[in-house]
Amino acid sequence: MTPLSRIRNFAIVAHIDHGKSTLSDRLIQETGGLTAREMTAQVLDSMDIERERGITIKAQTVRLNYKAKDGEQYVLNLMDTPGHVDFAYEVSRSLAACEGSILVVDASQGVEAQTLANVYQAIDNNHEIVPVLNKIDLPAAEPERVRTQIEEVIGLDASDAVLCSAKSGIGITDVLEAIVTRLPAPKGDENAPLKALVVDAWYDAYLGVVVLVRVFDGRLKAGQQVRMMQTGASHRIDKVGVFLPKNTDVESLGPGEIGFMTASIKEVADAAVGDTLTDEKRQTEKALPGFKEVQSVVFCGLFPVDAADFEDLRAAVGRLRLNDGSFNYEMESSAALGFGFRCGFLGLLHLEIIQERLSREFDLDLIATAPSVIYKIAQIDGTTIDLHNPADMPDPMKIESIAEPWIKATIFTPDEYLGAVIKLCQDRRGSQRELSYVGTRAMVVYDLPLNEVVFDFYDRLKSISKGYASFDYQIEDYRIGDLVKMQVLVNAEPVDALSMLVHRSRAEARGRGMVEKMKELIQPHMFQIPIQAAIGGKIIARETVRALRKDVTAKCYGGDASRKRKLLDKQKAGKKRMRQFGKVEIPQEAFIAALKMDDD
Repeated sequence: MTPLSRIRNFAIVAHIDHGKSTLSDRLIQETGGLTAREMTAQVLDSMDIERERGITIKAQTVRLNYKAKDGEQYVLNLMDTPGHVDFAYEVSRSLAACEGSILVVDASQGVEAQTLANVYQAIDNNHEIVPVLNKIDLPAAEPERVRTQIEEVIGLDASDAVLCSAKSGIGITDVLEAIVTRLPAPKGDENAPLKALVVDAWYDAYLGVVVLVRVFDGRLKAGQQVRMMQTGASHRIDKVGVFLPKNTDVESLGPGEIGFMTASIKEVADAAVGDTLTDEKRQTEKALPGFKEVQSVVFCGLFPVDAADFEDLRAAVGRLRLNDGSFNYEMESSAALGFGFRCGFLGLLHLEIIQERLSREFDLDLIATAPSVIYKIAQIDGTTIDLHNPADMPDPMKIESIAEPWIKATIFTPDEYLGAVIKLCQDRRGSQRELSYVGTRAMVVYDLPLNEVVFDFYDRLKSISKGYASFDYQIEDYRIGDLVKMQVLVNAEPVDALSMLVHRSRAEARGRGMVEKMKELIQPHMFQIPIQAAIGGKIIARETVRALRKDVTAKCYGGDASRKRKLLDKQKAGKKRMRQFGKVEIPQEAFIAALKMDDD
């Protein structure tokens, strides 16, 4: 049993690509968590999609045993967290289970938007923070400049920041020594009633639900009857263990320790993240504060390309929900697309990842509708409704006002791209809050409507700044705007999947862009296809896909011209009839491409 003074719980936080997962790999290697043969790059990124994209999606935990320079044996509980804004909820949960954080900053890139967001979360959790400057062996590294930047932007003393290179293994021992000497030990009372926090839960095909817990007081051991204070459910623990990084069973977990338990729980929903575990017979008086509920920000409909795959899609979203508590869904049906699900996500990257996992892991072909946000609609009769799907919008005559969510966006950009970044924000109806400089980098804070951001704001920002700008946001409030519902009609039929709410001032440009894009994407048919964008009964933009033409007069050579005329008229009448009854095939790529519109 390890005394409390020899335990350290810490999270690694940083901006995307500053080297969190690589640093975790080196720490595991240095402390002998895995043999050289078992080591792979990004050990803790277990999903294929995480390895391919080089991003962390799920926060992962590992327990390391380290013999310090003072000869003492320490137990280090490390949590590797995601850097992307869409997975900030994973970071907040990990931080609640720790007492300290390692702030990794790339010595060549310096402080970025997500560095700030994550460090402020750590400060909110009263963490002791150790700055680590990574990638010091790069030719472009400027540790002294980045030190000053950390002090100026974040207000942290970085004079004794640890210098290291996770890739080449320089300075890893210094990082371990800093963890042991500069981070506080956890507090807790072993003799008090059991009090443990449910940090995460996921589904395992053999064990049922695996629950990641951080024990604050008391002891958690196999055979114990425990109670979830929030849900009131009672379970008997089958086994407890720790990740070294392999699952290793232990006898019990004491105060300050992080590990997992299984108790034959069938549904992940039964192990609510943020709940407090306590002993059934000897309960603790006060539950832990837990976490605030994850709020979905972006919604879109997912439909199978082949209607016969609907049951497979239902099973697949159910299974994904088991391992991702922030993804939620409900059934919906559409005239054009049949049965599917309306799903809620934390952002566009989250949407993309879920869609990719559905097509990859479950072999499904899907159509996704236009991403939309939640609008609050005040009706004339005094009621307010939340609108998730633009297709369900009530009659405009009944609507008094429509409010949309606004965000506070923080953007860091090198000076030379500042003009383009400001223009992008202005074009998206943004209003500037502040603009300040840190060395040669500008920090711009903007108020922006969320529905302008969910389409392609992030992609546009990256392309105009050649990838150098970084972006972070948080939702502020709802504001009333002049919003209208825009529909896209293909061959006079409205396409549900492409209807959206837009600001009146942007409607025409958005509509024109949409129909031009659709014209390129829809293959010519045997008849002419009009593509229109409309607000109510008013058409605001139109393009026409020309008909394929067959030479029906080929067999007429010589003779009277009226014979040719007769054949051409017959063809014309046929095309007219076809257009009346013909079905237009809209390829799946057309939906996705039409939504990823450029503003050029």
